[in-house]
Amino acid sequence: MERVVPWAELVQVVRPFYYQEAGRGRGHPPGPLERMLRLYFQQQWFALADEALEDAVYDSQAFRGFLGIDLLRVSVPDATTLVKFRRLLEADDLGQRLLERVNALLRARGRLLSQGTLVDATIVAAPSSTKNAKRQRDPEMHQTREGNQRYFGMKAHIGADRASGAVHSVHCTAANVADISATGHLLHGEEKQVFADAGYLGAEKRSELKDRQIHWYIAAKRSQVKALPEGQIKDLTRALEWRKAQVRSRVEHPFHIVKNLFGHKKVRYKGLKKDSVQWSVLFALANLYLLRKPLLAWSQARCAHMPGAGRKGGVVSPK
Repeated sequence: MERVVPWAELVQVVRPFYYQEAGRGRGHPPGPLERMLRLYFQQQWFALADEALEDAVYDSQAFRGFLGIDLLRVSVPDATTLVKFRRLLEADDLGQRLLERVNALLRARGRLLSQGTLVDATIVAAPSSTKNAKRQRDPEMHQTREGNQRYFGMKAHIGADRASGAVHSVHCTAANVADISATGHLLHGEEKQVFADAGYLGAEKRSELKDRQIHWYIAAKRSQVKALPEGQIKDLTRALEWRKAQVRSRVEHPFHIVKNLFGHKKVRYKGLKKDSVQWSVLFALANLYLLRKPLLAWSQARCAHMPGAGRKGGVVSPK
């Protein structure tokens, strides 16, 4: 991530909103902007609470090295400082801007195309207990049922690039919102094809989408395919559905990265706005992780072709 994340560009997104005066005269002042951004990303990569992250930085030489902190010269930002930085991102809705800047980089590298979009959603569980100070659940979260299982929480809806699987659009709602109702938020407007599961049947008929020149490849309901009589038509239908599922499977990769590798299987904050900002950042980081190998290869090739590469004092590709 040291070499993959476009640090300078992301810092420029946050810089106009960064509160340099916050903390002056009371508490700990905010640290350098890039260090705070690195600290925030560490929190997302390892799914750590504010206090847990502070402890991890003290305990881990790798964490301190990534942040550029020498305990003899630089103090570790405390949990309160991180909370202030996160609230800055939430107040100005910078999660979406960070995602857009990452995607601009991927587009410039030829890793984010515009011809096809994959849409899907995942349920993120929220605490359903009322054992808290207000004795109530988060009013912005709701209950839904998937199969025979009931869930309480939110949904993260995404639109992903057909070729790379990178996420270009994120929309967060309560869990009881139907997948199809969020479709319009997941299209960038330039795609010619859309792939989706059976939960999006009829999306092309919605008022906000019916005039778009799009080829819709939406999975048929299993019950309908199963009800077909045995024969050539059923065999061809199964082959078509298998092909659509093969293309659509790429949309599951970002969910796997965020939920299983980063460890975000539950809602972290109270309120959809806070969670929307976080999940936009999570998918931006997931895009960089998903495409880390071609991005590293591009970086190394660029360094190798710079004047003076390989000579003493010249620019060399990092090991």
